[in-house]
Amino acid sequence: MGTVHPIRQPREEPQSLHAHAAENLRFIRDTMERASSFTAVSGRGIALVGLTAIVASFIAWTRTAPHEWMAVWIGEAVLAMAIGVGSILWKSRSSLHLLVSAPGRKFVLSLAPPLVAGALLTVPVYRDGSVGVLPAGWLLLYGAGVITGGAYSVKTLPLMGVCFMILGALFLLAPPAWGDYFMAAGFGGLHIIFGLLIARRHGG
Repeated sequence: MGTVHPIRQPREEPQSLHAHAAENLRFIRDTMERASSFTAVSGRGIALVGLTAIVASFIAWTRTAPHEWMAVWIGEAVLAMAIGVGSILWKSRSSLHLLVSAPGRKFVLSLAPPLVAGALLTVPVYRDGSVGVLPAGWLLLYGAGVITGGAYSVKTLPLMGVCFMILGALFLLAPPAWGDYFMAAGFGGLHIIFGLLIARRHGG
């Protein structure tokens, strides 16, 4: 007696509705995450950085030795970085998720290269004894970083970056002795003005 074969092969059971819905939700979430902006930038933190920069510019103005002047601004840069990261964590309710999200990574990876370039160029310029041009380089490169990073964040940031670059370009036409005034106007004044604007428009 021959073996009986079914006329139709049994089809695989369809994917469960729950798994299908979960997959769709994951796709929607990932798509929205890639398309969204990094909004955890704290306006209050930016304004606070501006206040510390004004204090640093006054202290640096009283220093005559180049190494003392450099020490003041390096200390201010470290303090500003700590305030920036801390204020972002505060605004995001102490969650690192926003920093490692797609918009957060784009923001950091766009902001960091010009800042790293500025830090690296500072060393040979200082060794050459041309510290008078450093304010222009810092303002220009910081402004460039804010523009590129701001493309993935709140719309006010790129405008702030443009203002920094304009200020850095103007300093190239000014006497080197005015460096601390330009630093106070840029890292102090612009940070305070735009920080308050961001805090008002975007909260925190």
